[in-house]
Amino acid sequence: MKVILHLTARPDTVDALKVILLRIAQHSRAEEGCNSYQVLQDLADPCNFTLVEDWASPAALAHHMTLPHTQKAFAEGVPMLARELDMRKLVEAS
Repeated sequence: MKVILHLTARPDTVDALKVILLRIAQHSRAEEGCNSYQVLQDLADPCNFTLVEDWASPAALAHHMTLPHTQKAFAEGVPMLARELDMRKLVEAS
């Protein structure tokens, strides 16, 4: 299962949000069921971040969403956004 998140930071919060995103990526990569977790920053507009996550199962993702580091990242990061985050959960088409 893949998760794609698009986030747009306010210009004054880009650096602080990047720290939060890199921290959650580090913690998430250590979780059982996390196959990969990437934090990407747009070269054309550094306010834009994309997270690309690969989870072994919907249950692994659901567990991830309950963990303290995930809850903390949302609590700290969401107020730094210029607009609502765009989160998409995807599976490979067959």
